[in-house]
Amino acid sequence: MTLTQLSAFVLVARLGSVKAAADALSVSEPAVSQAIAALRKYLGDPLLTRGGSGMVMTPGGQRLLTIAAQVVALGAEAETAVRSANGAPEPLRLVATSSAVEFVLGPLAEAFGARSSGRIEVSTGVAATSEMSALVSQRLADVALGPDLSGDRGMGLVSEPIFRAQMVVLGAPGTRLRGAPVDWSWLVDSEATDPGTDVARLLRALGIPESRLRVFPNQTAAWDAAAGGAGVTPALAHLAVHRTRRRELAVVDVPGTPKEVVWHATTLTLDRRSAAAGSMRHFLSTPEAMKLLRSPGSGVPPSRFRPPIYVTIWN
Repeated sequence: MTLTQLSAFVLVARLGSVKAAADALSVSEPAVSQAIAALRKYLGDPLLTRGGSGMVMTPGGQRLLTIAAQVVALGAEAETAVRSANGAPEPLRLVATSSAVEFVLGPLAEAFGARSSGRIEVSTGVAATSEMSALVSQRLADVALGPDLSGDRGMGLVSEPIFRAQMVVLGAPGTRLRGAPVDWSWLVDSEATDPGTDVARLLRALGIPESRLRVFPNQTAAWDAAAGGAGVTPALAHLAVHRTRRRELAVVDVPGTPKEVVWHATTLTLDRRSAAAGSMRHFLSTPEAMKLLRSPGSGVPPSRFRPPIYVTIWN
């Protein structure tokens, strides 16, 4: 029985499927399945069975989950302690929705890293909202920026609001849109395909069918297409302010907008979070961080979050 096998089991149990766990770990589904199979063989228990709405834990699996989650968390603490003893910088892993990663997480990480004088090594990446709770609770990520994740008390998470913004719909200035919003072409990034994001909730409220969505690699590309008259695009007003000031894009009057959006910072509880996570949480409440959140960069294509577990470890 290995730490990696326990990590795979916890994520499958938390996220409800092998596919979701593989996505969260950025490994293949067979790698996760092999880890679970080895754990089942060692313990002599199925641990997880397929149910109508995903994976269901056996009584043995339910008992294992609490213990396994503690072991995985302790493993992460042990790694950090040894790295610190050897003089290595403390790792800090930030995850967020794609728009936050594309425009604000880079500047935030750079400013925070400069404050730490090399004592903390910051990495960032995109994670689905459904993955964030499990990633933070298992210490695969230290801070999540996005929705309120405090609903499941068993995860031991704290979500605190740190920033409020307005979501609007943008299009090329002077564009004449025919029919109702359900008839328009909606230009979006991958965030719109994540049911837990504010963009997805807005699209559901408007009744926009999937057939009217065009998904782009990032939000900047979606904005470029909208500026060219290809359709409309939902956006946080402050992120697109440079485009609207230059009159490349203009706000479109759409029911339910502007829509208030609240970004939360989610960490483990105070007694369990790492020193680096605590420092970042404090930094997010400073005027410097608020300025960076309000004044976004030009946009960096977001990359998928890669937790500190690699395919070779599964073998």
